[in-house]
Amino acid sequence: MRANLAQSIGVASAAALLLPLAPLATAAALSPSAPTSPSSPSSRSAASSPDEIPGHTQSLSFGDTAAEPPGTRAPGEARTSVRLAARTVRPYSLLGVVWDSADQPLPGRVEVRTRDADTGRWSAWRQLDVHPSGAGRTGEGAGARGATAPLWVGASDGVEARVLLERTDADPALPEGLRLELVDPGPGGTASGEAADPSQAPDAAEPAKPAEPTRRPGADKAPDPGQAPAPDKAPGTGSEPGTGAGPDTGTETGPGTDPGAGTDTRPGADTGPGTDTRPGTDTRPGADTGPGTDTRPGTDPGVGTDTGAGTDPGTGGGTDAGAEAGGAGGQAEAGAAVLPALSKEATRKQYPTAESFVGPRPRIVTRKGWGADEKLRESGHAYTKTVKAAFVHHTAMTNHYKCGQAPSIIRAMYRYHVKSSKWRDIGYNFLVDKCGTIYEGRAGGVAKPVMGAHTYGFNTNTTGIAVLGSYDKTEPSKRAVDAIARLTGWKLGLFGVDPAGKTWLKSGGGKFKKGRKIRFHTVSGHKDGYVTECPGARLYGKLGEIRTAAARLQGR
Repeated sequence: MRANLAQSIGVASAAALLLPLAPLATAAALSPSAPTSPSSPSSRSAASSPDEIPGHTQSLSFGDTAAEPPGTRAPGEARTSVRLAARTVRPYSLLGVVWDSADQPLPGRVEVRTRDADTGRWSAWRQLDVHPSGAGRTGEGAGARGATAPLWVGASDGVEARVLLERTDADPALPEGLRLELVDPGPGGTASGEAADPSQAPDAAEPAKPAEPTRRPGADKAPDPGQAPAPDKAPGTGSEPGTGAGPDTGTETGPGTDPGAGTDTRPGADTGPGTDTRPGTDTRPGADTGPGTDTRPGTDPGVGTDTGAGTDPGTGGGTDAGAEAGGAGGQAEAGAAVLPALSKEATRKQYPTAESFVGPRPRIVTRKGWGADEKLRESGHAYTKTVKAAFVHHTAMTNHYKCGQAPSIIRAMYRYHVKSSKWRDIGYNFLVDKCGTIYEGRAGGVAKPVMGAHTYGFNTNTTGIAVLGSYDKTEPSKRAVDAIARLTGWKLGLFGVDPAGKTWLKSGGGKFKKGRKIRFHTVSGHKDGYVTECPGARLYGKLGEIRTAAARLQGR
């Protein structure tokens, strides 16, 4: 995701993850002008099949290849790039760049290119977004590493990377331990959610799956994100109430401003997040009544503060201090691969302590359903006191994935966040694929106020929802938009929050000065809380529609 915003202590040494690399391919085989043939021996790694290894990470150090050939630059001229030479590696599907300390900035931008394991063709250069420096102090622990956002590239067996350095009079200092991480998510979880919930019948409106292309675009030609294929069926993307019918067309609408992007058109709506920093009152039912004021009995009267200590003051730090709205309901479903969708009446019975305005619970594939290895993450959980807002993200990756691949994508992100970036768990609280399937993210209970690592400065008293894909120019599918509405209508409703309302949050730093109280839509985009383009202009432009639909589901 772009600029995921707090980082954590991992649970194991990265050294345990390093695996030996396959022999380097010949220069001819790796040349962009001579892409390898699918049948060429150099286009295959000498490593074992991923199915024989239940997930692994390869680590390639930039320090091993930082030396420049003689004559690369004139005497006294500053170095302009650091490169990791093209090579054959074990099969992987996701990558990112990390370094030892999250407090040390990377003086440049990172670009990568990859070789498709099936066609042997190389991609164009793609830039990786860098997480903000200092993110290690915002709750994920002092051991959090500096990192780029992960990039899903699909089955690949070759890679080349470069850091294009900022131009200065002297060589910029590279952070210690700069390395490229290549992640194979391993098998598992792709069908468990579907098998666990046979009541989800196939959607009659789903178009027939088109034939798979035999080859991808030529060397150095990036796929057009606007030409995404029709989605495959994800586990349980069927006739769930509220699920939008129709295919994900991946329509390319071109650059430009979507009128009404992120705008709440209901009477009395504010003009945007952060525009009114004075205390005030939102008079709509269920809205936050002022800075930090929650009028429900037993709730915290103060504004949620991102303290940088890893826990919210008064929550007991890493213990189950956030009471689940609904008491034993979550415990009764422990171990399920899928939480089925509930009617509004059943939702109120399942969560009897929830507020009167709560939307029906949507179907959620749990961590067990997508195959999370719970031994990877840090033990225990961190909770905040409540949930006052939801931040919507996109993962800034390809839109060409099959929905059946979503569990693998999430497992790869989980491994990268925990083992490579040294976070305590995956950063997002929930993830949504383009077929509208909702997945549990960070562990701790889907109905509880679990503290995530998604919006730098505003991880306290919020929840983070990431849509798999990139939505700068491509429209999000109706199914994904509907899924966000169902999820926010339920999740925010558990805590008495109107999805079409406003709330006050206290900044923990980043875009806004630490300690400053900022007024947000209760359903906001990542860009509202941090300097980023996430969740992309097209998805951001759907937030007004999402707010209205979520409020309607709550009965407002």
